Amino acid sequence: MNQNKLKWQIPFLVLLIAGTIFILRKQAPYQTNEGMVFGTLYKVTYQSKENLQTDIEAELDKVNNSLSPFNKNSTISKINNNESDETDRMFAEVFRMSKKISADTYGAFDITVAPLVNAWGFGFKNAENVNPQVIDSLLQFVGIDKVQLTEDGSKVIKKDKRLMLDCSSIAKGYGVDCVARLLDSKGIKNYMIEIGGEVVLKGENPQMDKWRIGINKPIDDSLAVHQELQTIISITNAGMATSGNYRNFYYKEGKKYAHTINPKNGYPIQHNILSATVIAKDCATADAYATAFMVLGLDSAKAVCAKNPQLDAYFICSGENGQLFTYSTDGMRMYLKE
Repeated sequence: MNQNKLKWQIPFLVLLIAGTIFILRKQAPYQTNEGMVFGTLYKVTYQSKENLQTDIEAELDKVNNSLSPFNKNSTISKINNNESDETDRMFAEVFRMSKKISADTYGAFDITVAPLVNAWGFGFKNAENVNPQVIDSLLQFVGIDKVQLTEDGSKVIKKDKRLMLDCSSIAKGYGVDCVARLLDSKGIKNYMIEIGGEVVLKGENPQMDKWRIGINKPIDDSLAVHQELQTIISITNAGMATSGNYRNFYYKEGKKYAHTINPKNGYPIQHNILSATVIAKDCATADAYATAFMVLGLDSAKAVCAKNPQLDAYFICSGENGQLFTYSTDGMRMYLKE
């Protein structure tokens, strides 16, 4: 009896395996496109029979032509140089989002902070030239409340011509979202888009599982030789961004602090957050809040998360004597794998 059953089962299993192989072969392959944009690397992995790199780069060019301060012909550069007050759709969308997030984070997120950052220099290398008089003079034209759009969003009104906008803390995330919308419009269901560490994930990875993203441990490694992971996030259908000075710290009284400028007073913050990872419905939102949390510090960041349940966050912090500890919101714990 058992042998008779086996005779029937073997052909069935053979047909099942053959059918599975046939279905898999009929599915579209995963494509991967890579390149440079906004002074950093981008990588897009997506399931499609068609290679869409030309379309992807065309979309990224639109963002670059609107929001890049390094492109002298971009919309934001012309506004900063007072060559024009005219905006475009992308600029207006990012500006309105920035205004909203600035208000929600008590001014910690501010796209007018560039003059202060430039004054201090990368790694505070210009610190000896910074004094209260310099800070006071710069603060006169820092503050997102000093710039606004006309009612129809077509023009920018600056209270001070010296005011400059820098959307670097949200533009990468916004660029990721623009590529995601492009892939959605082409009916693509499975993809991962990354620009400089900011990502949007949808559907399944090539192993037919959720996407896995590593978060680097903030260690003293100026050459970026050691890419040690703090944890791994298992995620799909969301935007994710990490803000942090992974290999750029200063020490004071035995504690480690990240190099971040407070746009409210113009001075370096002395909060203990070294890295902030945020998951949100889109990458631009995650990008901006991650930046704001670096300025706010852990207690205030917790308060912002509490009033925004749509946000999930994971913080790597410096404790006594520079020892690391982590904090995650309740919602974030479902994504943590290791």
